Amino acid sequence: MSTLDLFSETEVSNLYFEELARQRGARFVAGIDEAGRGPLAGPVVAGAVILPVDFSLPGLTDSKQLSEAKRENFYPLIQQQTLAVGIGVATVAEIDRLNILQATLLAMQRAISRLAIEPDHLLIDGITPLPVVTSQQTLKKGDSRSLSVAAASVVAKVVRDRIMRSLDCQHPAYGFAKHKGYGTAQHRQVIARQGPSRHHRQTFAGVREHVEC
Repeated sequence: MSTLDLFSETEVSNLYFEELARQRGARFVAGIDEAGRGPLAGPVVAGAVILPVDFSLPGLTDSKQLSEAKRENFYPLIQQQTLAVGIGVATVAEIDRLNILQATLLAMQRAISRLAIEPDHLLIDGITPLPVVTSQQTLKKGDSRSLSVAAASVVAKVVRDRIMRSLDCQHPAYGFAKHKGYGTAQHRQVIARQGPSRHHRQTFAGVREHVEC
């Protein structure tokens, strides 16, 4: 039985995986997460965060468990208190060309490349490893098991939400500021009524049916 098998998901401390990587020789451990895999519109955004050894930010957890106001409050604190933060974006065109999984991996790689410090170990939310040579570990539900990944999830979500609010100013009819591009009933009705905008993912069900040939 491996060391990790001794711990249940609920028992693993927020910095357990970071500490384990450091015990194995890593100096800079980066948590990686994304926001925006499921929406019908907008880019997918990834965050990469390297925490200091003594990092503490009470209340920080998976961005999906936080209100929008709390995420916005945490965002500048993460920027101030971490060693490095990187943000990567894959566009709607890249999502349609590559597929959402490959576009997400691309956004994650871009986030890592924008870190001011080169990481020597990656903690990646999910089950799909990145096509990079850097030492890495995938973590299912990593945003609730690793503080680095939780911080990355907040960064990615805040940046993506801001992008969607900006798009709402350009295309107010779709309600991007409210639903952030997700396929709500109201959003789908607007797409069906007036067709998709250039910010909609044309390969996604709910959009592709309304794309003119």
